[in-house]
Amino acid sequence: MTGPVVIGVDLGTSAIKIVAVGRDGDVVATARCGYPTRRPEPEAAEQDTQHWWEALGTAGDAIAGMVAPQRWRAIGLSAMLPTLVELDAAGKAVGSAITWEDARAEPQADALRATIGDDVLYQITGQRVDGRYLAPMHARLRGLGRTGAIVAGAKDVLFHQLTGHLLTDPSTAAGSAVFDLEQGCWSAELVAASGGFEVPEVADAATALPLVSSWRQRWGVAGDLPVVLGAADSVLGALGVGAVAHGDVGVIAGTSAVVLGISDRPVRDPARRYLVTPLAGSGWGLEMDLLAMGSAFDAVAALFGLGGPADLLELAGAVPVEEAPLFLPYLSPGEQGALWDPGLTGTLQGLRLGMGVGHIGRGLLTGIVVELRRCIDVLAMTTGRSGPVRLGGGSAVSPLMWQDIADATGREVWVDPVVTDHSTVGAALFAAAATGDPIVRDDAPRIIEPRAERYAWWTDCLVRHDDARLGRR
Repeated sequence: MTGPVVIGVDLGTSAIKIVAVGRDGDVVATARCGYPTRRPEPEAAEQDTQHWWEALGTAGDAIAGMVAPQRWRAIGLSAMLPTLVELDAAGKAVGSAITWEDARAEPQADALRATIGDDVLYQITGQRVDGRYLAPMHARLRGLGRTGAIVAGAKDVLFHQLTGHLLTDPSTAAGSAVFDLEQGCWSAELVAASGGFEVPEVADAATALPLVSSWRQRWGVAGDLPVVLGAADSVLGALGVGAVAHGDVGVIAGTSAVVLGISDRPVRDPARRYLVTPLAGSGWGLEMDLLAMGSAFDAVAALFGLGGPADLLELAGAVPVEEAPLFLPYLSPGEQGALWDPGLTGTLQGLRLGMGVGHIGRGLLTGIVVELRRCIDVLAMTTGRSGPVRLGGGSAVSPLMWQDIADATGREVWVDPVVTDHSTVGAALFAAAATGDPIVRDDAPRIIEPRAERYAWWTDCLVRHDDARLGRR
């Protein structure tokens, strides 16, 4: 293939991922480069932004080596959310980035909720605010004397790195806890209640500015190359798996799992079980996030000295689901799915002599699928639709998981047979549309049919998990 391509970049939790997508929708090149997360104390998760830019250079060099930069037509961006980067007045990072896995700002979130009120905060922001949002994270750092002049998100600084301009989009701004969802701007009331701080200008996700000369020279790009501001990884992940119409559901399984339903209205949930996130174009995402997905498989696999999640799930596949122990999968700790409780922790019940690693892996997978069903059921009730579940992400590669989700929800599961980095692909697709030359991917999904006779078992399983979580016998 020698035609033009669009580049997608996703600044993820553990690695930066880059893809090149051709005009026919095929992914013609992929690259990734990881970086470490520091955990200097319990519930901490910090990263060095310089490691991000080193990884960006390494992965970008690899793409440039596979696809001539003369063929690049645009770059689209996505990133993890919420992740705090404190900047000085010149736009330079102050200290470490605080990622969404960091749970140390719960007292500051409690204070903001006490000042504003849970219901009022949800109505203004569409968010169920806890200590993983930027405003509480910033307040914690302010108490330690470690703040900068500007509060920014990960994708904001990625756009700044590539274009020299600091901007945010509405979906990224929603992760701050101070963004007015309906007005599409920062809430002066909430910023003041959070102690006051400077934030980037909010711009349309389709905003495009040229790549700066330093990156053009490094990658051999001739002339201006538009960099599209893009959106949060959840929003563009849903786009990448094809969840675009009212009632569609996308599940993006990575370090965490994003369950995002598409809605034509920003409808709030009286029980505040989901977040309301602006999409990159028109419409809204009704979002729930399971905090431990790929990270949970990684941790359990490492605990038993396995090579990785694939080994764990292979062993799990040999265990009948009825014979697995009960595993409440809240390992982060806390949960932000249909259950929203920062105090939840992982629990393993029902171990017996004769059980092995496969039984524990099977229990973990079952627990995660129970939580996915809980989320998907809420979205179906809200949108009035129960279509296929569109599944993607690097942690969604197990056929065992595909069938479990189909059986538990009673819905078809559509799996992309080619791509795993759907947020990255979504960033490329959005950038193509934003620059006037849209790409349509026509890969036929692999469709997993639900087994109707299994639905009742999964319903009973959900009840058993609730009984264990609530301490009921």
